[in-house]
Amino acid sequence: MDTKPDTIKINTSQREEIQATHADLFATVKGSSLFSGDAALKKAKEVSQLVDELTRFGLPMEAIHLQSVYAEAAGGVLRSSNAIYRLRIRCEKLEQFTDLLIIITNQKNATFERVQWKYPDEAGRDTALEKALGKAQAKAEKVAAKLGVKLLGIYQLNENTFDQEAPMQEMMHFSAQPKARSVSAVPQADLGMDIQHSKTIEVHVEIEYRVSAFG
Repeated sequence: MDTKPDTIKINTSQREEIQATHADLFATVKGSSLFSGDAALKKAKEVSQLVDELTRFGLPMEAIHLQSVYAEAAGGVLRSSNAIYRLRIRCEKLEQFTDLLIIITNQKNATFERVQWKYPDEAGRDTALEKALGKAQAKAEKVAAKLGVKLLGIYQLNENTFDQEAPMQEMMHFSAQPKARSVSAVPQADLGMDIQHSKTIEVHVEIEYRVSAFG
């Protein structure tokens, strides 16, 4: 029967703050005609107006994605008009975020729904894990020295990562605003929300080190 060797258990954690690198803006557009597929971006008048404004600003067409189309019905009868179009708009350059948001909210039939911030893949987790492991090793060496034993290797390692980002970020709703001012003239304070975002990644590690016999 295997017996567990002499071990010492070390717990450490590390937090890293990560800045968002891009964002997805989600919007709905109330349309007076019904189209599906990519045709909706060009043929649905209200949608095409928003698309034209976004591309005129400099957003590439491939950054605008039609997620779904909801056809409204009256009295149980599906009509060929009155549709709700749901769009996802990718903002790769966060310095353009404010302008894109205002373009959306300035459209008469458009409503901004929410923003989903995007981050570098695994970058924060890898950095936090590397630092947590370094802290654990340093702590284990100090403990072993105090106990008069030698570290022989790792018996068991457990890692847990906590992403402190909310499941649904920035659930904000904006109705279309009168176009009394130009996009560039609207101050950031009028938006009523953060236009830059970061989140915290926290990595916890628990390591059992094999050590030479105690005593």
